[in-house]
Amino acid sequence: MCANNKNIAIIGGGITGLAAAFYLNKNENETYDFTLFERSERLGGKIQTVKRDGFIIERGPDSLVARKPSGVKLIKDVGLESELVGNAAGQAYVLNNDKLYPIPGGAIMGIPTEVGPFIETELFSLKGKARAACDLILPRQSRENEDQSLGYFFRKRLGNEVVENLIEPLLSGIYSGDIDELSLMATFPQFYEVEQKHRSLILGMKKTKPKRSKKQAERKPSAFVTLRNGLESLVTKIEQLLPAESIRKNTTVEKVVKKSNGYELQLNSGEKLHFDAVIITSPHSAVRHMLRDYSFVNILENYPLASVANVAMAFDASSVRIGKDGTGFVVSRNANYNITACTWTDRKWPHTTPDGKVLFRGYVGRPGHTEIVDADDEEMIDAVLQDLKKMMHIKGKPNFYVITRWKNMMPQYTVGHKLRIDALKSNVQAELPGVFLAGSSFEGVGIPDCINQGIAAVEQTRSFLNKKA
Repeated sequence: MCANNKNIAIIGGGITGLAAAFYLNKNENETYDFTLFERSERLGGKIQTVKRDGFIIERGPDSLVARKPSGVKLIKDVGLESELVGNAAGQAYVLNNDKLYPIPGGAIMGIPTEVGPFIETELFSLKGKARAACDLILPRQSRENEDQSLGYFFRKRLGNEVVENLIEPLLSGIYSGDIDELSLMATFPQFYEVEQKHRSLILGMKKTKPKRSKKQAERKPSAFVTLRNGLESLVTKIEQLLPAESIRKNTTVEKVVKKSNGYELQLNSGEKLHFDAVIITSPHSAVRHMLRDYSFVNILENYPLASVANVAMAFDASSVRIGKDGTGFVVSRNANYNITACTWTDRKWPHTTPDGKVLFRGYVGRPGHTEIVDADDEEMIDAVLQDLKKMMHIKGKPNFYVITRWKNMMPQYTVGHKLRIDALKSNVQAELPGVFLAGSSFEGVGIPDCINQGIAAVEQTRSFLNKKA
């Protein structure tokens, strides 16, 4: 540690904290001492990759959204650009009434932008299509800066049928939540902005859809990207690039205490360490514990969490017949299934699966019906297989499976979330200058969103320390 350098604590070693540490360390114009504290024995949070028998299996997220640049930029900045892999293009489906329906062409996050595919699809009844078409003539439904649930917003515009059979399974899966509870302004404010500007969602999404040349249309870019050796290779690479002495695993920060010249971190070991600034990327429950002396953290008291699980199953190709071309499906809210979605991983990400093998990844844990997440392994496998066998031929049990349970670990951005987090951060800024919050509990759960928050926290910390100097 250099005597004249400012000393920064980063609490939490998930992708948010790792991004913050990497960009603090990378800056050549300013030198900072920093220490990254992680309470578990490994870094990366939900980013976990299993390698077995030639398979590459993700326990957490399996990819990054390509249109959000921060994820790909971080991968390039750490030197893993050559490992980037785009998803294989293929038809995606919605499961309803024990049948797989192709997602209508031209639909953007479930919102129709092309007339032909929407009229032709059998996913909706004639009545459902007519109700959705009312969006074209309905006046604006939302008041200025009004938060509301995603379900309420889309039902007003497009009706129940399109919402429950298409929009809900597509959007709620991202947040593992109930579309009728999730906040519009905290999850997809762009839809609110489209309605405000264009009145009609259908017309607005059509107008804002990027124009592509015929050549570009033929060379459809990947919507998602991942790493050839699994996303955990990003975590490993960042850890290798950071000074070993800057990382402290198996270390819990019990309390952050404000001092006249900075902050004292009280650790589970009994140590007390001084820092000039603190970046907290931990889940909200840990934030409440660390800052428990401050009443404003009570904003987080009733913060809801969801429980989900995913089941990766490997088979011999001879044991499986899907009967459809494509990369997977989501499940309609109206369908009586345990699974909420399934990725045909060997098709979407061919590099993950050896020749002659098949890899499925099923998701379970529907809002309000999470009992399956607590089931034992055999019960969960049987339930998932029973669902899958309703639409495809599967012979026997999988060669092996990997089950990952995320119990009470999925933040729920319910209505009013943005206002609550804005109020929390405003109080932190006023009472604890030099402490910055970031991570999936606050302003986005996807990998690029978390990276953005880590980068923003670094910039805020630099600005604070430069003003203080």
